[in-house]
Amino acid sequence: MIARKPSEKIALVCDYLPRKCGIATFSHDVHDAIVGQFPHVDCMVVPVTDVPESYDYPPEVRFEIAERELKGYRRAADFINFSDAQVVSLQHEFGLFGGNAGSHILTLMRELRIPIVTTLHTILDEPKPAYRRVMKEIVKLSSRLIVMSDRGREIMESTYGAHSDRIDVVPHGIPDMPFVDPNFYKDQFGIEGRRVILTFGLINPNKGIEYVIQALPDVVKLFPDVVYVILGATHPVLQRTVGEAYRRSLEKKVSKLGLEKHVVFFNRFVGQQELQEFIGAADLYVTPYLHRAQITSGALAYAFGCGKAVISTPYWHAEELLSDGRGVLVPFRDSKKLSREIAALMKDEVRRHSMRKQAYLLGRDMIWSNVAHMLMDSFRKARLGPASRGRKLKALDKRDDPLPPLELAHLERLSDHTGIFHNAIHCVPDFAQGYRTLDNAFALRLTVLLEETGDGTARTQSLAGTFGGFLNHALIPETGRFHEHLSFERQWRDAAESDDTLGAVVWALGTCVGRSGSPGLQRWASQLFNQALPALNSTETPRAWALGVLGLQEYFRRLTGDRKAERLRGVLTERLLEAYRVHSKENWPWFENELSYSAARLPHALILSGRWSGNKAALEAGLKSLRWLMNTLTEAGDFRAFSLTSTNRKPMNQPHRDQMPAEACAAISACIEAFQATEDAKWRDEARKAFGWFLGRNSLGESLYDPTTGGCCDALHVDRRNLNQGAESTLAFLMAFQEMRLMEAEA
Repeated sequence: MIARKPSEKIALVCDYLPRKCGIATFSHDVHDAIVGQFPHVDCMVVPVTDVPESYDYPPEVRFEIAERELKGYRRAADFINFSDAQVVSLQHEFGLFGGNAGSHILTLMRELRIPIVTTLHTILDEPKPAYRRVMKEIVKLSSRLIVMSDRGREIMESTYGAHSDRIDVVPHGIPDMPFVDPNFYKDQFGIEGRRVILTFGLINPNKGIEYVIQALPDVVKLFPDVVYVILGATHPVLQRTVGEAYRRSLEKKVSKLGLEKHVVFFNRFVGQQELQEFIGAADLYVTPYLHRAQITSGALAYAFGCGKAVISTPYWHAEELLSDGRGVLVPFRDSKKLSREIAALMKDEVRRHSMRKQAYLLGRDMIWSNVAHMLMDSFRKARLGPASRGRKLKALDKRDDPLPPLELAHLERLSDHTGIFHNAIHCVPDFAQGYRTLDNAFALRLTVLLEETGDGTARTQSLAGTFGGFLNHALIPETGRFHEHLSFERQWRDAAESDDTLGAVVWALGTCVGRSGSPGLQRWASQLFNQALPALNSTETPRAWALGVLGLQEYFRRLTGDRKAERLRGVLTERLLEAYRVHSKENWPWFENELSYSAARLPHALILSGRWSGNKAALEAGLKSLRWLMNTLTEAGDFRAFSLTSTNRKPMNQPHRDQMPAEACAAISACIEAFQATEDAKWRDEARKAFGWFLGRNSLGESLYDPTTGGCCDALHVDRRNLNQGAESTLAFLMAFQEMRLMEAEA
């Protein structure tokens, strides 16, 4: 059963777990908090990935952006625009995004057509020119800005000219932990009976941990049972550049000061549950950061809100959070002062516990459930304002070529306000046979190809909506599949749902997303495309798999990065490859024990998928099987579009077989793809040869294309043409014509 569409949809642009980063953890917590508090909200995640290989993301991640690839930001904007999201929640940190000062994110922001709410994790009060320019543009493109402190609001107003009525102060969220005695957690870390000082977070030299270590000898003299727990992995960026040099320097300092029994390193990135237990075990939390200009610290927020006594250097977030006696501030890089304050809090239990309780009570406003409501309020305010400007999508310019004149009269004649009729008697629509979903899918695809070369008319552009509406009506919501036959009386009369029809619909919808210049058509197609994908995964025929791959690859023309779609492409490609491995023999390099209709779609799909996904086995199998098929379909140097239905692995080039336009169309598409994949001119010549079949270079020397009507004969029999010009044959010619136009224009 297809789930009811959520009433609200949010796109979260960020970095995300399992990437090891504080903002990735924050973003994950934002997602879970919103979904937990607002079950009707669909919160999809679009992360920025900093490694060549993808992370093993959870299901809520729908699209990912390669950090340094500018085009990926444009594709992500298209994906979000098509997704029906009503607002974007952008987690901004300069270092997350590619380009100078993280400027790549501006490309995504400029092309979004929905409101953007930007959460600012770093705010510079004295920015360098590049950072100032980027931030001012972010302010301009955002509907609302979220900061985590009043100091952040002040800087945004004074330094970047942001209006106060567009800024929301939302504190850093924290987990909802009980207020418990630290001794409750200590035994599980082997530190029971010890006084525990904690610092946690990704380790890097800006943390100032060495100053706490230098402060410990004086503390140990007074409290021999003290232990300093340093929790966290080395920051991944630091790890990639200098490895563990900073951590080793800390370990050497511990050894030099004889503190081996008083300092414990937990060198790992921990999940939220384990982090809560470490925080729970702490008697005292220390953040000895070295720089004042830090507007927020997730570690500080967690420790404070969970009821810890905190000692910190006076960076901005700490100054604000720990004011009025809620914590202790010490000067930067001052180990002596640090040791005195640690010892003082260790001695004064009344003060320490009072500080803990005050922090815990204030922290109740910071728990994630409350923060989720504050975020949703900001999102809803943003939706009251104007959406972001979307970019105008462009079609290809019209180009001249040596192909015959294009005539669309018969396409228009076959179509009414419901869809395109399946059959024709000569050039007159046959109402009695009604409509077929597969034809309407191919007709929709054709309108996009016509638009791409600038050959569409006002009528064909209008028909795109009709064909799309037919597919909407054909959808079976319970299965995500599509009815096959609709009578002229508008009654569905198919006995079973067709795998191949589903594949054809996915191909058409993917083409709309990937090639259309109409944002409305793209958006609609993207939504229906995603409704159909689960059903496509359950198909059982090689043609459905192949058509699905073709549709997915068209979709990737604009939306490369959709993880769900990429996984399905891999699954369908592997199914085709497995079918090829099972059935292929030396003299029968094919996917089944028979050659059936639209055979060339199978190698076409493998060539396409192999080319763009880097799957060499798929590319090689596709080229080998297509080479064999084209040889099989060639007789006396001419292409023969035989209706390929036979078993027992017998050759198919038998002259008594009908020749069908759909076979020629499939072969042309496959050969063009092979040419593009290999740059071997032989494949271009094969495509030209197959297209010539329509125009009279066939066994009868008669043209199947009728330029007076714009229709195409349904078949070439052994002794004559079938003069009926139905939808399947006419669409086959017109799709092949458009693909040849594109190929010749690039030749």
